[in-house]
Amino acid sequence: MALTIHALLLGTCLVFSILLLSVAAAAAVAAVSAVGRSTYIVHMDKSAMPATFSDHREWYSVTLASVKASADAPSLVYAYDDAFHGFSALLSEDELRSLRRSPGFVSAYADRQATLDTTYTYRFLSLDPSSGLWSASKLGEDVIVGMIDTGIWPESRSFNDAGYSEVPKRWKGKCEPGQAFNLSLCNRKLIGAQFFNKGLVAANPGIVLSMNSTRDTDGHGTHTSSTAAGNFVPDASFYGYARGIARGIAPRARVAMYKTNWDEGRYASDVLAGMDRAIADGVDVISISMGFDGVPLYEDPVAIASFAAMERGVFVSSSVGNYGPKLTSLHNGIPWQLTVAAGTVDRQFSAVVTLGNGRTLTGLSLYPENAWIQNRSLVYNRTISACNSAADLSALDGAVVVCHDTGSLFDQVEVVGQSTVGGAIFLSNESYFRFSFPGVVIGPKATVKLLKYVRTVSHPTASVQFKQTVLGTKPAPVVTGYSLRGPSASFPGVLKPDILAPGDSILASWIPTLPTSVIGNTLLASEFMVISGTSMACPHASGVAVLLKAAHPEWSVAAVRSAMMTTAAFVDNMGQSIRDAGNGYAFASPLAVGAGHVNPNGALNPGLVYEAVPQDYVNMLCSANYTRAQIAAIARLPPLAVDCSKPSADLNYPSFIAIFGPKATRGAAQQFSRTLTNVGTPGNYSVAVAPAKGVNIAVWPQTLEFRETLQQLSYKVTVTVKSPISGTGENYGAIIWFDTSGKYTVRSPIVVL
Repeated sequence: MALTIHALLLGTCLVFSILLLSVAAAAAVAAVSAVGRSTYIVHMDKSAMPATFSDHREWYSVTLASVKASADAPSLVYAYDDAFHGFSALLSEDELRSLRRSPGFVSAYADRQATLDTTYTYRFLSLDPSSGLWSASKLGEDVIVGMIDTGIWPESRSFNDAGYSEVPKRWKGKCEPGQAFNLSLCNRKLIGAQFFNKGLVAANPGIVLSMNSTRDTDGHGTHTSSTAAGNFVPDASFYGYARGIARGIAPRARVAMYKTNWDEGRYASDVLAGMDRAIADGVDVISISMGFDGVPLYEDPVAIASFAAMERGVFVSSSVGNYGPKLTSLHNGIPWQLTVAAGTVDRQFSAVVTLGNGRTLTGLSLYPENAWIQNRSLVYNRTISACNSAADLSALDGAVVVCHDTGSLFDQVEVVGQSTVGGAIFLSNESYFRFSFPGVVIGPKATVKLLKYVRTVSHPTASVQFKQTVLGTKPAPVVTGYSLRGPSASFPGVLKPDILAPGDSILASWIPTLPTSVIGNTLLASEFMVISGTSMACPHASGVAVLLKAAHPEWSVAAVRSAMMTTAAFVDNMGQSIRDAGNGYAFASPLAVGAGHVNPNGALNPGLVYEAVPQDYVNMLCSANYTRAQIAAIARLPPLAVDCSKPSADLNYPSFIAIFGPKATRGAAQQFSRTLTNVGTPGNYSVAVAPAKGVNIAVWPQTLEFRETLQQLSYKVTVTVKSPISGTGENYGAIIWFDTSGKYTVRSPIVVL
C-alpha cells in the first residue's frame, strides 16, 4: 500500500514536459575523447526552421551535420521542444563557432552537472560569495535568526559550528534541557533552544507529550531553520536527487529555535510566548512559517508580537499560508511585517519515460530507488486506466499502466500502490510525485505524445529511468497554485503579500527518524527532505533579511522590507511577467506575487526606501476604526496612551492598493501620499507609470531631486476610475522611480479592487 506521508510532503510543482532524444552514454564518451568535443545546450528559433523540414529533430540533425569538423558528425544528445526550443549536442570549439553562424541559432552554453548544489535556491537568487549581498554581509555572519516552529534536530550537519567564533556577547538566550535534549547539543551555530507548551498543557489537562523538549519530531522546524541559515553540508541529497552541497540563504548566521508547535497541537499562547522570548533574547530576525486564520490583528499573536519586534528593530518574516488560490485567503496580512508567497525555481525532479519508438518524455517523480524499468508492456484502456481497482491492475502481471486523468490523482496513487503492476504513468496536471512504486506524472503536452503512441502501436512498451535532476526549466519563477492570495482580510488597506520567494520542491535538512519515502512496504529515512509550501518560502525571505541586517545594521525594519520589495524581480527567466499557476498561468497579479520575486543583490543598494515608525501604524489603525483598547492590545500601550489625534489610512508603504468596490462610478478617485528616503548616492529621479486597466494613475511631482543621503522627499498618487473594476485583481500596474544615471530603479506595484 502506498505510504501517506505528512501533508507537508505533498509537494506542488509545475509540470514542464520535455521531448528528449537519447544517445548511448558510451558513444558520447567515445566522441569526447575522439575529437575533443564537449556538450553544449543550444537554443534555436524554431520559427526559423525551413519549410523543407517537417520535424525539428530532422532540422537539428541536418544543422549539426553541416558544421562537422571531422569525419564523424557531432552527436545529438537531446532534442527539446516543450521546455524550450533547441537541443544539446557534443561539439568541438570549431563546430560551435560554425553553429553560431547557422540560421535560427539563438544562443549556446556549456552543459554542467546538475548536482553541484542541493539547497540550490541560493544560485537561483544569484547569491555569490565574491560579490553582491553575500560578500557585503559576510554570509550573514553573527546575525541571529529566531525560528518559531516545531523544534530542531540539533545533530543535523546543517547546524555544525566548525569555524564559528564565540557566541555574540549581546545574546541573552539559553539552551533549555529537556527530553532527549541536553545542554551540550547547543553550540556556536545553534546558540539557543527553548520550548513553550504551557498553553497546550493548559488546554489539555493530563496530556502526555511525545517529546517534551525542543527536539523536532515533525521535521518542519529543522527544514525551515536550515533553509534560512543552515551551514555548508557536502554530499547532501534526497536519495540521489539534487546531490551536492547544501547551504542556507545566510549560512554564517546564528540560529535560535523556539518550539511552539507540537504534534499534539498548537496554541496562540505558546506562539506568543516564543516570540516574546525571542525578542527579549536579542534575535535580529524572526522567521515564522505559520499563521492564524480568521483572527483580527488585535487577537493575532503573530501580529501582536511582531509589532513589538518592529519597535525593537527586529525584522519579522512570515508565510501567507497554503490551500490557495482563493482571493482574500492569506493569513499574516500584517502591515508591520513581511508576508511571503511561494514560487517555483528552475529545477525539476524527474523521471524520463522512453517509449518503444525511441521518443522520450520527462515527468515528475521522487521515487527513491535508482532503478530502470526496461521494455515493459505499456497498458492503456478505458477500464484498466481508470486505476480505481487494485485487483484489475494486478492482472497486468508487471506491466506499466497508464492512468488517465480522473480528477483524483491521490486516490489513483493509493490504488496502484496496493496492486502488483510494474509501474505507473499518471496523466495529470497536478504535481504529486511521491510514490511507493515506480511512478511518474506527466503533463498535458507529454500526454498527447504518449497517447498517440499507445493508440497507434499494437504492442506498446516503455522504459523509465528515475533520479533525474533537471535545471533551467522555464518559466521560473511561477506563483504556485497553493500559495494564498490577498488582499488581507485582517487589514485590506495594505497590499499583501509583499514578496515572492522560492517555496516549491525545496531541499533542506530533516529528522532522520521520520520516514521520508517508501519502496513497497519498506519505509525509508533521510537527513534531507524535499518539500513544498509557503513555509519554505518564508525562511528564504528571512535569510535575505538576515543578510541585509548584516550589511546594513543601521537600517530600520521598514527600510529592509522596502529594499526587498522595491528591487524585486517582476519578470521570469523568459523575460516575461511572472505567471500564476493558480490562475491558468496568466500573468500574476500583485495579490498573488506582491512586489515580485525577491532579488537579494538588488536589495543591497535600493537607492530609495519607504520608512515608517510605530506611530504611523497606530495612525493607520485609528483610521480603520479600531478602538483604543484594540490598538492598545497590539501596541502594548495603556488605552488612554493611544494617540489617535492624527488618524491616517495612508501608510508610507512600498506598494499601493486602491479599493473602490463593484459599484465604483466613473470619476471616483483615491489619493495616496508617499515619502521616499535616499539611502543611495544623490541624484535626480523621474517617475514612470505602468498603467492599470480601468483607471488613470497620475503622479505629482514627476521628478525628485535628492541632494544628500537620508534626505526625504514626498509625492502624491491619484487613481481615478475610467471603467468598471473587475474586483479580481486583474486591474494592476506599477509606479517606478528611476535615477538619471540608470543605477537605481525603485518599483512599487499598485492594484485596484
